[in-house]
Amino acid sequence: MTSVLLENVVKYYYPAVGAAETKPTLGLDHVTMKIEDGETISIVGPSGCGKSTLLKVIAGLEFADEGHVRYNNVEVTQVTPQDRGVGMVFQDYALYPSKEGQKNMSYFFEVHHRTEEEKQQRLKETAELMGIGFEVLMDRQVDTLSGGEKQRVGIARCIVREPNVFLMDEPISNLDAKLRERTRTEIKRLLKKFHITTIYVTHDQQEAIFMGDRIAVMRAGRLEQFGTFDDLYYSPANLFVASLIGTPPISFLPAERAGDTLKIAGVLSVPVPAALAGVLPQGRSRIGVRPEGWLVQAQTGEGLAMSVARIERLFTERAAFAHGEVASAAVNALVPLDFPETRQIFLTPDWERAYFFAADSETALHTPGVPMLF
Repeated sequence: MTSVLLENVVKYYYPAVGAAETKPTLGLDHVTMKIEDGETISIVGPSGCGKSTLLKVIAGLEFADEGHVRYNNVEVTQVTPQDRGVGMVFQDYALYPSKEGQKNMSYFFEVHHRTEEEKQQRLKETAELMGIGFEVLMDRQVDTLSGGEKQRVGIARCIVREPNVFLMDEPISNLDAKLRERTRTEIKRLLKKFHITTIYVTHDQQEAIFMGDRIAVMRAGRLEQFGTFDDLYYSPANLFVASLIGTPPISFLPAERAGDTLKIAGVLSVPVPAALAGVLPQGRSRIGVRPEGWLVQAQTGEGLAMSVARIERLFTERAAFAHGEVASAAVNALVPLDFPETRQIFLTPDWERAYFFAADSETALHTPGVPMLF
């Protein structure tokens, strides 16, 4: 088992010789995190945020310019990938098309001059672990396999080497939706069975939530927050994390406190809730409300009038969402599945589920925290 520790890791990318731009680009900005033995973490964030760069630094495909990378507290910052014992699965499978599945898996043993007995033993063990139907793939040419089958072979090729750390860079993004769902379930099952420390990079937050024991949110080379889904969803470090995590996304409206009165979107005036009296400053702020955090009325009443653009019914999840606007701001609200078609509804925040952020920055002023369900 292997733990991975990153301490103040910095990575620069330098422009090519003769390029007009001479300043280096900051790829990773003092990233610090610890990944426990056997833990799977997901790294998520917008394009260009440093997800793949972080993965490459952990693997040794790129070396950090500053800081430290340690496996089990052993310094590996300048150690090559082959000496770190990492297994990598890429988006494009990276298999040898001229070889059968078995030859792809056994290539490591041939290059390192391992015995035939050891090779056959590891191939047999891995095929059994990979589950039903995998032995059939071992004798087939790679170019005859489907995308999901290629990825199973790619994963098996890593597992057969018994890596210290498993690194996956958007491994199923090339698959169609149905196959992607089935393949990620299979990967999750295998990771739990092998208990291998795994770093999983994805741009899909639903995939990140499903795969990771914890989730790292990145932006512009910085680690914005690292924690469980509940940490990120109910106690986001800032407005960026709050807006990134959650589908449909959280809604933000202007708010202003004057004395003991709180005005939302310049329309709804209410007494400052007792739970917020000591944490919400005077003056302007922003209130964030997730879809399930609204109290909804279909008939005319008190609250924020929302003009409804559409109602989206998700029958497989037994839920419906009303999408529309309040004071020119986009708002999403959870409504009953049988909610009537209407052009206007009235919303009031559930104060126990409300988030507040500074008006002119992303600083979190108040978050609801993980609810106590029991």
